[in-house]
Amino acid sequence: MMQLVVLISGTGSNLQAILDACQRGELAARVALVISSRADAPGLGRAARAGVPTAVLSRKEVLAHGGTREDFERKLAGLVAHAGPDRVVLAGWMLLLSPVFLDAFPDRVLNLHPALPGAFPGTEAIQRAWQAFARGEIAETGVMVHRVVPEMDAGPVLATQTVPLIPGEPLAELQARVHEVEHRLLIRALQAEARACAGRT
Repeated sequence: MMQLVVLISGTGSNLQAILDACQRGELAARVALVISSRADAPGLGRAARAGVPTAVLSRKEVLAHGGTREDFERKLAGLVAHAGPDRVVLAGWMLLLSPVFLDAFPDRVLNLHPALPGAFPGTEAIQRAWQAFARGEIAETGVMVHRVVPEMDAGPVLATQTVPLIPGEPLAELQARVHEVEHRLLIRALQAEARACAGRT
């Protein structure tokens, strides 16, 4: 069974999709640890209700106590490594990771991003796509799961799905539709990763 560590910064809806898929037997995986960059992230409660161990590691706290970004990432890598994951999933993790962390888990760190490859890297991707559609610049947006590299939202793509844009649709409705696709696509990508892990055992 594939062992996962999930990194979050917010509500944890994609974490919940993983937990639900594991519970239903749709995903041959176990979430061994959830780490949040924020102590007040609602996703921590989702993990606790599922009986999953949690940890909080704040980069701001590390920097406030005289540490560096590299110190933060080394501490994060140590926490993750202790759980022995086959894959590390960034599910709403809002911090860019450097080789200090990524080199500890080569080809094992995955990210979910609410945009198509090469489009709208970084934050507020759904809103930026919605605005671009209103200006007539694009006709669709989408979601991708990719392996993480130091460049933002630029790693090799594992799965992608387009989301049509609808004239006059409120931003909140587009966000809801994109999030539904995120949940399904993330599980599909992790199912493929679980098969890959099983094939090497």
